[in-house]
Amino acid sequence: MQFSFPPTQLPETASELRHAVREFLDRERRAGTWTTAECSGWMAFNKAFSLRCGAAGFIGMTWPARYGGQERSALERYVVMEEMLAAGAPMGAHWISDRQSGPQILKHGDETLKAAIIPAICRGEVAFAIGMSEPDAGSDLAAIRSRAHAVESGWRLNGRKIWTTNGSIADYMIGLFRTENAEPGKRHHGMTQFVVKLTSAGITRRPIADMPGRDEFAEITLDDVFVPDNHVLGAPGGGWNLVTAELANERSGPDRFLSVFPLLQEVVRVLARDPGRFPPSELGRIVTRLSVLREMSVSIAGQIARGETPALNAAISKDIGNALEREIPEVLRRYGVVVPVSGGAEADSLLRDVILSAPSFTLRGGTPEILRGIIAKGLGLSK
Repeated sequence: MQFSFPPTQLPETASELRHAVREFLDRERRAGTWTTAECSGWMAFNKAFSLRCGAAGFIGMTWPARYGGQERSALERYVVMEEMLAAGAPMGAHWISDRQSGPQILKHGDETLKAAIIPAICRGEVAFAIGMSEPDAGSDLAAIRSRAHAVESGWRLNGRKIWTTNGSIADYMIGLFRTENAEPGKRHHGMTQFVVKLTSAGITRRPIADMPGRDEFAEITLDDVFVPDNHVLGAPGGGWNLVTAELANERSGPDRFLSVFPLLQEVVRVLARDPGRFPPSELGRIVTRLSVLREMSVSIAGQIARGETPALNAAISKDIGNALEREIPEVLRRYGVVVPVSGGAEADSLLRDVILSAPSFTLRGGTPEILRGIIAKGLGLSK
């Protein structure tokens, strides 16, 4: 198999959309809905901001109007997400719902489930978490041990999920559970995705503090949790194919290379006042790599819009993007352009948070080892 990133042209509405998003962000910032730019703003939970995004039509942009969507193109949605990430807006209360959980439900969910949840996502009222990783089964999802067994009118779920972004405050989780025993040579068989209400009886949520001191991750324990039949996505046992398509959405977006962009913008403002503190060639190298990653990401967005599942391209994009995200703060620190401390200038505080958060960049959505295994297999270099 060969991989390619065919050029994709953004729609003619892109310029108008950018202007509308920038006006919206300025207006909400002046109103105090959000005040500080965040690196990895797609993880920063701000329910009030998500409600405002919903009211403005910036959630569920590509979804059918009968569910509250805007029926706009995937590339128009891309433009909006790109602008919000670049500004460091706090989108964590709707990001996962909009990026992958909503599309999974729309494509594979029961009609009653769609009617109950999708309009609430569009309004910014419902936050989702991702229930994939487990203790001893992180990026190797085929090793999951959480189980589900059929009962009258539904299923009972037992197990643990970990490193669940905003799992302690989200409303729902799409979880992957084993519904059949794994067989030799068939590790990917017998798994099923469920939509789990996180306030259900039998669920315990434990926040996990990260190095910057935030509780953005969580461990979720499920003890005989009941899930009705209409909360199953797709056919029981077919969860692996659903997860593969979901990961293409998770790994390919602009969040995989724009997480540190607000820091880079602040540094550029610092250098405008004192350009001698950083070699222009270093800045040019970073910007060039960002430009290439953006072209790759836009290309993947175009492929997804055409109904393709570019899992290989998404893995390549994420691996390269994460490497750059981790390199940028180290280069800035090496040249002493800004100092990683809290309570100082905005660039200093952003650098501190990025340095402390950077170790997680290559974990979320798949480690480099797993991604490179996917790439090698996709290129026919391994079995």
